[in-house]
Amino acid sequence: MRSYGQYCGLARALDVVGDRWNLLIVRQLLIAPARYRELLDGLPGVATNLLADRLRDLEAAGVVERNLAEGTNAVVYALTEWGAGLREPIEGLVRWSTPLMTRGPEDDRFDAAWLVVALRALLPGGHRSPAIGIEVDGSLFRLRAAPGGTEVEKHDGGELDAVLRADAAIVLGLAAGALELDDVAGLVDIEGDEGAVRDLLQTRHAVPRA
Repeated sequence: MRSYGQYCGLARALDVVGDRWNLLIVRQLLIAPARYRELLDGLPGVATNLLADRLRDLEAAGVVERNLAEGTNAVVYALTEWGAGLREPIEGLVRWSTPLMTRGPEDDRFDAAWLVVALRALLPGGHRSPAIGIEVDGSLFRLRAAPGGTEVEKHDGGELDAVLRADAAIVLGLAAGALELDDVAGLVDIEGDEGAVRDLLQTRHAVPRA
């Protein structure tokens, strides 16, 4: 593993996670533990040998660990307790990126699962709120504000007070505060309690301006 050779916290951290793809691997594992094939599918553009190298480096550094899926011999990658501490700086980078996201996806690839990390970063939570669903590209996520932050997860079939359906760029714009619900009324579909959607979106992190 290459090193900057500097006795500095940032340099030491970048020695571990600064290589290309490392933080995106962590993003995937913040969503959920994953098998190698699932990581490949969630990281479009990564070469198989490079992913294997990066996982090996992250495991050696103590960021990632391998476990066996229950009842099988299949290897599942997960973040260690120390590795999971990267959530805070990654969420900070998501918020910092807001001015870079305003031009929309253009030709970039998008996976709706990435919203699990992005929406938690952009919506800090607060008092416990009703559960709402956000559906993007056919994938439905359950969101609920709580004192420790907004809970974001793939919908498990439980009851939802409302469901908002929209394109990814609109959902991210609403979560970041770059868009207001009234501005995109003709571009979103809300089923159920619109007030619950508004309440969740009103509590947002302050985001930077370009």
